[in-house]
Amino acid sequence: MSPRIILGVGGGIAAYKACELLRLFTESGHRVRVVPTASALHFVGAATWSALSGQPVADDVWSDVHEVPHVRLGQQADLVMVAPATTDLLARAAHGLADDLLTNTLLTARCPVVLAPAMHTEMWEHPATVANVATLRSRGVRVVEPAVGRLTGTDTGKGRLPDPAELFAVARRVLARGAAAPADLTGKRVLVTAGGTREPLDPVRFLGNRSSGKQGYAFARAAVARGARVTLVSANVALPDPAGVDLVRVGTTAELREATLTAADRADAVVMAAAPADFRPATYATGKIKKSDDGSAPTIELVANPDIAAELGKRRRPEQVLVVFAAETSDAEANGRAKLARKRADLIVINEVGPDRVFGADTNAATVIGADGSASRMPEQSKEDLADGVWDLIVSRLAGRPG
Repeated sequence: MSPRIILGVGGGIAAYKACELLRLFTESGHRVRVVPTASALHFVGAATWSALSGQPVADDVWSDVHEVPHVRLGQQADLVMVAPATTDLLARAAHGLADDLLTNTLLTARCPVVLAPAMHTEMWEHPATVANVATLRSRGVRVVEPAVGRLTGTDTGKGRLPDPAELFAVARRVLARGAAAPADLTGKRVLVTAGGTREPLDPVRFLGNRSSGKQGYAFARAAVARGARVTLVSANVALPDPAGVDLVRVGTTAELREATLTAADRADAVVMAAAPADFRPATYATGKIKKSDDGSAPTIELVANPDIAAELGKRRRPEQVLVVFAAETSDAEANGRAKLARKRADLIVINEVGPDRVFGADTNAATVIGADGSASRMPEQSKEDLADGVWDLIVSRLAGRPG
């Protein structure tokens, strides 16, 4: 049976983006009932929602009373997602008000609830909104952090509704885990690194690697779906920004180190999925390196980059969980165990890599080895599913840590 989705729409200018979100749900086979607030209908009319969903649209509890929609919609849903969730709607939800069909639905829902706020920065940062969001999260509601970007008018800042495709990705991860799966990273801060660093040789060339960042981004999306506050340090990645993350862009290994060490200070878990360059040129050529007249190649001296994961392993707090990665071409498990010990990490995710394996693909297989001697074999699967499997291991370790 197709999943049943309630798509709530608050009264903000970002309501038009919910049309694309609705389309993504329906085209992937979900049954969607749109429940707008009265204010939302000033931005997008009921006829649009009805045409796109193929379902009736109402904002009050007086329509089709014999079907008891104010109770049935929430009871029968597999997921309730509200996008955009306005300041007013967050406040009403946090205080348990039931003055329209959407707030009634939020109160009767026994399925996962995802709220995607959109508002001006000042409203998002106001102590009242901060308190309301904290209250909702304490009840297991997934409140997705808004994006940074252009707001209404000429204003720019945090408060923009994330891209509909990325909100859909969050919804898919929540549904994939099942209605009974808790938001088990709620209240946790996690740091994920992704992508590959680049070390400049001259103004047009660099040393780099083939990391696409897809696995790291999958870890970030999965953590958002489980309720975490996520910082994503991204190195040279050509992927859309995941919904609900605090994104930090970096280029070189030195920049990755600085951003990672800063964010790790407050993180409960650190997932080092990025591929930092092990070496960098000893000197940077300010002009393009030219071919010599005799066709001989230049000699480039390399120096070692700092080992970020090892540095984290030395300085991490007892309650923090550290996950490192090993991309190996031979003797994968033996090399991985040695690396796990050197980095002083809790878990190491070992990938066997090659020209047609892992890099840039949408699927992955891995062996995850723990410092406690455990070993988990993860067969070929989507990178999102693999990320959730590793998060299960992380969550079990966080539960046993002090603090």
